[in-house]
Amino acid sequence: MSTTSKVAIIGLGNIGKTLAQNFVKGNRPVIIASRKLEDAKALAQELGTLATATEKGEAIRNADIIVLSVWFNTIQELFEQYSTELQGKIIIDPSNPIAPDESGGFKKIIGEKESAGQLNAAILPKGAKLVKAFGTLGAASLASAAFQSPKKSVLFYATSDTTVDKDVEQLINDNGFDAVKVGGLEQSIRIEVFGDLHEFGALGRVVTKTEAVAKL
Repeated sequence: MSTTSKVAIIGLGNIGKTLAQNFVKGNRPVIIASRKLEDAKALAQELGTLATATEKGEAIRNADIIVLSVWFNTIQELFEQYSTELQGKIIIDPSNPIAPDESGGFKKIIGEKESAGQLNAAILPKGAKLVKAFGTLGAASLASAAFQSPKKSVLFYATSDTTVDKDVEQLINDNGFDAVKVGGLEQSIRIEVFGDLHEFGALGRVVTKTEAVAKL
């Protein structure tokens, strides 16, 4: 795969919309899909000719790289529903396993030492390659920190499949960020909410590549 690899974003919440906007800004074509096709069509019209709206199944079939910009609990449903279509694809998982708590904040909905990346890897469709990425910043920072100059901001990623590193780093670059790999999927917990490399964890902010490497 290469820069010509087709990218699909499934889910158009705050993160999904921002990723789509960044890809278009970075001159990377993107296929977008949502629960409601009319929502995807409206966003595609807004973004211009680099964005194409389709149904979820068609988006997955037509893309090489699938960004599942949905709630953590929804990913298993998509794996089951589109298990055949997802075979052999690079699957990008930005999910954070959290839910609102009683005090107006958020709480983790899986075990304290568990990560969404590892749990999703355990149920991965046959032949698919999982990458944890695009979930280390909130939507506001994902929008405001993209394409910064002269030094780009960083998005961390984790994957146990080294054959996809180049594709993932190109994808992150096309979204306006420098890519920094933290390791295999066993390191996913570090780049999920409350992790030491997450904006809403110990790191607490957007960083440059020099700052990011120092944290590793």
